[in-house]
Amino acid sequence: MIAGRARGIRPFLVMDVLEKAHAMEKQGIDVIHLEVGEPDFDAPQCVKDAVCSALQKGETHYTHSLGRLDLREAIGRHYSDRYGVSVSPEQVVVTSGTSPAMLLIFAALVERGDEVIISDPHYSCYPSFIRFVDGIPITVPVHEEDGFQFRPEAIKRKAGKKTRAIVINSPSNPTGNLLSGDRMQEIAQFPYYVVSDEIYHGLVYEGQEHSILEFTDNAFVLNGFSKLYAMTGLRLGYLIAPRPFVRPIQILQQNLLISANSVIQAAGIAALELAGEDVARMRSTYDERRRYMVRRLKELGFGISVEPAGAFYVFASAKHVLNDSYRLAFDILEKCRVGVAPGIDFGQNGEGYLRFSYANSIDNIVEALNRIESYLRCT
Repeated sequence: MIAGRARGIRPFLVMDVLEKAHAMEKQGIDVIHLEVGEPDFDAPQCVKDAVCSALQKGETHYTHSLGRLDLREAIGRHYSDRYGVSVSPEQVVVTSGTSPAMLLIFAALVERGDEVIISDPHYSCYPSFIRFVDGIPITVPVHEEDGFQFRPEAIKRKAGKKTRAIVINSPSNPTGNLLSGDRMQEIAQFPYYVVSDEIYHGLVYEGQEHSILEFTDNAFVLNGFSKLYAMTGLRLGYLIAPRPFVRPIQILQQNLLISANSVIQAAGIAALELAGEDVARMRSTYDERRRYMVRRLKELGFGISVEPAGAFYVFASAKHVLNDSYRLAFDILEKCRVGVAPGIDFGQNGEGYLRFSYANSIDNIVEALNRIESYLRCT
């Protein structure tokens, strides 16, 4: 008998699309990928050099379970310089990507039956992590006309005696929208922990992102190197935790994961200290693609009430075409040879939407949207 905790985890639907696309490519069919949230850039040269140097120096052994001290210090300096907040290296736990960091946070924070509030739509894996530790995800609908921002009064209606935490994600996956500083301040006033997913920080084109640590110490931060530094496959992330939680999280890391990859931790230091020009170049290119994609999708009739200001996604209403986003995504894949993510993957309130990623070349984006235009003419 398969354990209930495994049977209770739902599929990651964007991976269904991706795997179907890969099967088509094996048959010689040209597919343009707008479904996956992965930078198409190579990692910065300073990151590669740091990996090679660490290998040559023999830095291939276990590190401290919290992570290398010099990396944790660099993360603290980054948060001080960017947000004006004080983060001690003793509050930082370095992990093999942000997914293990998320698991560690919820494992230390959530008891059986505790409720965790998330937005709807949301990153599709949040409920899976919460359920895996026997918590209960409570969804609060957020709406297109409001830029998919949490409304504090809506959170208040869903909160209760079992509420343990509120998860925020700004810039957001799947919407690309920012949570305003005013609303973050209001959310920070609730008597619950805030878990702030800040993985897309630095990829902002209009406005300013804020760290939850600007507003409260009663919070956990999730961040990493995958998105901003194009280091997805190198698997390096971190969490920042309130001091009472650090030791319990460290013990979990020791038992479950031991430590993050020693060589890649050296690359993290290089990314934070040396990759500024690379990041600026990638961000400028993303912005060019964002502007084109938003304009073109609007011309094709997709609904975008508030233009996304961060990450590399456009979450567009396709209800005028079909309100079954899973079926529509596969129809576009099969008939247009373009991969897009179905909105239902991100929560019930995402039904009728499609997520388009602009983490692809402008030439591929132009061709993909031309194919979709031809599809719409025949629909």
